[in-house]
Amino acid sequence: MSRILGIDPGSRITGYGIVESAERGRVSHITSGTLRLGEGEVPARLATLFDGLTALIDEYRPTWVAVEQVFLYRNPDTALKLGQARGVALCAVARAGLAVHEYTPAEIKQALTGKGNAAKQQVGHMVTALLALREAPAEDAADALAAALCHLHLSQTASRLGALPSRRRGGRGKARKAWSALER
Repeated sequence: MSRILGIDPGSRITGYGIVESAERGRVSHITSGTLRLGEGEVPARLATLFDGLTALIDEYRPTWVAVEQVFLYRNPDTALKLGQARGVALCAVARAGLAVHEYTPAEIKQALTGKGNAAKQQVGHMVTALLALREAPAEDAADALAAALCHLHLSQTASRLGALPSRRRGGRGKARKAWSALER
């Protein structure tokens, strides 16, 4: 059984979601929501983010952490602020001694919907369906849950590949490569 914390970093709102894998491939929704960082100065917002993520990690004790990678923005100021928030999230996770697994938005969408260019509504729908939620979570929380589910699905696939015998010389080379890609 493993517990995965997904993080969708933002400079004003950061989404988080925690899922847990159970027996026979079942997945449970543990918690999700948003950390609202306010409208104040950037250093104060980043401190709020660090404290919020640290509290979540301390309370829920995740096994793994999946973080959505930043994609490029046209506005350099926005990209810089988002990068700072992402850096604070990575720092909180590293301080807790947890490994970080990073996924691009396209990788997350591909893992959940089968399409790397899926609309946010499709991702939200799949998160709601896969976790059997009564209602769709807020957009930032849904993105964080999607990152957690992406990591869960990819790690389960890599694990299964490792268990399959290979006909190629060298045994489980593809499985090792798939798992090592997850370890990055």
